[in-house]
Amino acid sequence: KGTMNALFLKDLGQKTRRGLEGRVRAGRSAGGLSFGYEMVRRVNARGEVDAGHRRVNEAEAAVVRRIFEMFTGGTGPRTIARILNEDGVPGPRGRPWRDTTIRGHKARGTGILRNQEYIGRLVWNRQRFIKDPATGKRVSRPNPPETWIITAVPDLRILDDDLWTRVQRRLDAIRESDGVKKARATEFWKHRRPETLLSGKVTCAVCGGAMISAGKDYLACGRARAGTDCSNRKGLRRGPLEDLILAALKDQLMAPDLVEDFCVAFQEHMEAQHVQAQANRKTVEADLEQVERKITSLIDAIAEGFRSPDLQARLDTLSAHRDDLRAKLSAAAPVLPPFTVDLATLYRRQVGRLHATLQDPKTRQEAVEHLRTLIEEVRVGPPLDRGAREVELIGEIASMIELSLGADAKKAASGEAALDADMRRSVKVVAGRGFEPLTFRL
Repeated sequence: KGTMNALFLKDLGQKTRRGLEGRVRAGRSAGGLSFGYEMVRRVNARGEVDAGHRRVNEAEAAVVRRIFEMFTGGTGPRTIARILNEDGVPGPRGRPWRDTTIRGHKARGTGILRNQEYIGRLVWNRQRFIKDPATGKRVSRPNPPETWIITAVPDLRILDDDLWTRVQRRLDAIRESDGVKKARATEFWKHRRPETLLSGKVTCAVCGGAMISAGKDYLACGRARAGTDCSNRKGLRRGPLEDLILAALKDQLMAPDLVEDFCVAFQEHMEAQHVQAQANRKTVEADLEQVERKITSLIDAIAEGFRSPDLQARLDTLSAHRDDLRAKLSAAAPVLPPFTVDLATLYRRQVGRLHATLQDPKTRQEAVEHLRTLIEEVRVGPPLDRGAREVELIGEIASMIELSLGADAKKAASGEAALDADMRRSVKVVAGRGFEPLTFRL
């Protein structure tokens, strides 16, 4: 049966692919809809819906022509995306325009500027999908050009050949330029960049998007660079921002009054859990006493000669329930004792040590990993007066407590109970709240 199932699935895949190829050779869609077109539902002579037909969407076609004309005029994809977003032109699927949407990928034939459908050529089978055995995810792999299936669809033409040729010549000239050749020769996409202190932690305070690398030592809003309507366009240096965050971690996120407030709130939380646990324990003890009485009654009945399958099944069920109740009583969690150490002083001392180890290449990675656990998010605002920025640091105070106490001291202070997951997720402190805004010149 397993062999037949595998053969059936393979045969079904081949038949599906053959059907899609037939639709493409007939000039119809095999799935997906390019920007500039819309689907048309037709009914044949037998009254059946004939799907897969498309026609030119004139409003979107005008946008396509505008993009090609701007590109031939010397405007780059990033600038084009920004202009379209500023003009309120919706992109594919209603999303904002990005430079990659316009530029595309040469080998895969994607992007607005490389879509041959705009000159009346429908290209199919450019890529295939396989499953990555390591992750189980579906990944795409390009097919060689000789396996592509190209069908003429003159009724879907949007551009003339002259405009298309000029755009392709400029794309090829950019690809063959010295700067692009040098960048491609390094095969930078194969090298994993080393993780820095703030990798994946910095976000834009205006749009909420990620701040990405913009050059060797700079960060900038990814959405702003992609041409969206984010106003936080100016980048900032990574080094001064990391120094600023380290100083905030050491001096502000673990201020004594915040530590005291956290310790009080945490202790109240643990005491409330203890009270609830005691109440639950009394309920379990009462249930256990009742179950044991029922078991005793059933045993007495069996001893007196009353035997039946239902009676034995009832006894087995009550015995299993009794064992569960006993296990619950034996697994009572201890109460976390009050913090009796100066956490703020210990915390600043530990962060100072980690800061020092950052300077040593041998221990830098380990120090970065420890410090990253203290940082939940860093929000960077746009430039203010004289180049200053408002930076908001959100840290996880539960991790700060663990760093302050250390592994051995934390275990001794809390017995077998570590800081629970709910407190780890929910208890946070924001640098700048209750203090002067974190505004520094970078």
